Amino acid sequence: MDAFDRIMELSRQGLYCAQIMVQLALDAEGKENPDLIQAVRGLCGGFAWSGGPCGALSGGVCFLSMLGRELSADERIAMIGDFHAWFRERTEQYGGENCENIERGDPQNMVTTCPGVIIDSYEKCVALLEEKGLA
Repeated sequence: MDAFDRIMELSRQGLYCAQIMVQLALDAEGKENPDLIQAVRGLCGGFAWSGGPCGALSGGVCFLSMLGRELSADERIAMIGDFHAWFRERTEQYGGENCENIERGDPQNMVTTCPGVIIDSYEKCVALLEEKGLA
């Protein structure tokens, strides 16, 4: 199953963007952690929906932290900074990096817009890890 199909499968299971990103990191490690996935729900179904950043951003930071733990703290921070800068550019077309901007006030856009943001975020995270020899 390719990444897009896995993302769509996880979405159909009711997972939100941050949860999907963390589940993809767990998949890469061959691990399961339902408690972690439930806890990460707060990054979307709370934080993001109350004006915070998109869960694909916060989930991507978790993804990089989980799979980049072999790096020094400074290297991880720099990599996360690179991801955040990329994410700002990626979501500039929506007017910002929070859900409100990305969905443009229409929750239906979660179905049409968000999968692209999630897959692009996943691919960027993998590319950043590959640059460090970790993917």
